[in-house]
Amino acid sequence: MKKALIAFGMLLMAAPANADLITKHSTSVQLTVDAAASQATRLGSSYSVSGSNVSATLGGLTAPSGTAAATMNAGTYSQTTDGSAFSFTESFNSGDAIPTGTTVSSGVVGTLPAFGSVTTTAGGVAGSLAGTINSAGVMSLTAGGSGTSATGQFVSEITIR
Repeated sequence: MKKALIAFGMLLMAAPANADLITKHSTSVQLTVDAAASQATRLGSSYSVSGSNVSATLGGLTAPSGTAAATMNAGTYSQTTDGSAFSFTESFNSGDAIPTGTTVSSGVVGTLPAFGSVTTTAGGVAGSLAGTINSAGVMSLTAGGSGTSATGQFVSEITIR
């Protein structure tokens, strides 16, 4: 620290007598309250079938019309060799239909879609969140509730010309 003061003093002595010394001070406070948010992902339909010693007319998915999800078109299956061991698995997962009538007003979605994957985050609570700066540049920050932040900053700049 002493070395820095000595170096600064030497810099001032080396400056011409008519040098200008300019100082600038800036103080700022930023208060933030997180907004509530939801992210919905529409899941698609899926169909699968597998087996052994089974003959099949395979089923599948029927393309949806309008906003509906795809539907299952079941196949027809029979055992290839009567009395022999066989295995058979068929599965269908119904995907999400596209919701109708969802409205957005003032940037807020009135009703969240009921999709298969939805993540929702609660908004922050301001509570006692506050920040002030007085005429002397002294700042005061008060913590708020969950989902909030308060940031204070003081900047001092010295320029010698």
